[in-house]
Amino acid sequence: MKSSSALSESAVNGSDSRFDRQLAKILEHATTLFAEKGYEGASMRDLSRLSGMSLAGLYYYFNSKEKLLYLIQRHLFLSAIDLARERLKEENDPEERIRVFIRCHLEYFLAKPDAMKVLSHEDDVLKNSYGVELASIKREYYRICVGLVDEFAQAKGLRSVGPSAGAAGGISTRTAVMGLFGMMNWLYTWYKPRVDPDAKVLAREISDIFLQGIHGEISAAKSNRKPVERSRPATKKRPLGNRATKKHT
Repeated sequence: MKSSSALSESAVNGSDSRFDRQLAKILEHATTLFAEKGYEGASMRDLSRLSGMSLAGLYYYFNSKEKLLYLIQRHLFLSAIDLARERLKEENDPEERIRVFIRCHLEYFLAKPDAMKVLSHEDDVLKNSYGVELASIKREYYRICVGLVDEFAQAKGLRSVGPSAGAAGGISTRTAVMGLFGMMNWLYTWYKPRVDPDAKVLAREISDIFLQGIHGEISAAKSNRKPVERSRPATKKRPLGNRATKKHT
């Protein structure tokens, strides 16, 4: 896997080999299997039955189920990064660049619902060198979005949004970006193609929610305002007539 956007350098250069094509098919089957049974619940025998390949044939392409999950996640993230960077080259407006990023993300992952589920559910399974490399790739994708939000805030003069704005009663860039990924990455739990809009419309809706949220002028004074003391309800007094009556009874 030498290329950032394909399974191998040969695939990128147009000289896609039989090995690359077969590995791509295995990854597709494995993604479907992991989405259905989870990484822990899926076995190599399950993959053998689904793909129609023998166990020996599968191990020719990778040496463990762990390596398989690594290949799936690496390919998906690097492909998403490449797609975003390519589309962002064509846009200079800070607001539109955020919209482009969101649209790229939704178009890519809504077309791959099983992949989105695997990425969300198996996010922290790999702890070894595979996990370290994947974490680095994910941070790269995250930093692209952080940069877009910071550029937008600077262009709009939003003092209430920034790396340290949360301490002053505003919104930190990290909170904003992680909130955005939360909206986008959990779509697979509720998105229904027959009910919900397509990726283009949904991207516009999520972009509007996100941009309106961070574009609103947030006053630190309002955020730090002391809570208003509520007046205690007045104690009901017994009529004097009742007290007088009790004294004489």
